[in-house]
Amino acid sequence: MPNSPDLLIASAPCHPPRESFAGRLQWRPSRLLSLALVLMGLLAGLSVIASEMPLAWSIPLALLAAGDGVRQARRELARPVRWLVAGTTDTLSGPTLDGQPISELTVQWRGSLAFMRFRDTDRRWQRLAWWPDTLDSRGRRELRLAIPVQATAHRATSMAP
Repeated sequence: MPNSPDLLIASAPCHPPRESFAGRLQWRPSRLLSLALVLMGLLAGLSVIASEMPLAWSIPLALLAAGDGVRQARRELARPVRWLVAGTTDTLSGPTLDGQPISELTVQWRGSLAFMRFRDTDRRWQRLAWWPDTLDSRGRRELRLAIPVQATAHRATSMAP
């Protein structure tokens, strides 16, 4: 029977509304990015050796390129863990990063990569990137709920009359 009272039971919503979500997300350095930096340094060194540069110059330059890849990877891994608190229920306080207020917060998504851009208390632009090894699917969902989507509107091209 289509109008049976048993079939008209209302269900509770599956997710909280955006206004009541208070997300606390951890940002940490990516091991995947560090591995990519080391590999790029090694490949840069190999490409210098494979070029027609004299060996007396290419070997030191290749070692320098590989060493710089390792240096950049170690520098990335040494970055401190940061905590983002966004989407709080209190309308007076905005998003914070490590307890410091931030402004002009935007998040751009490229597949499973999330790129966050914001201004710190000194009004300088800062950036953080979440890689797949640092943000699981639950964390990606929390970040999508905490930060509202800012649609980029493209202007229509004007046509000549």
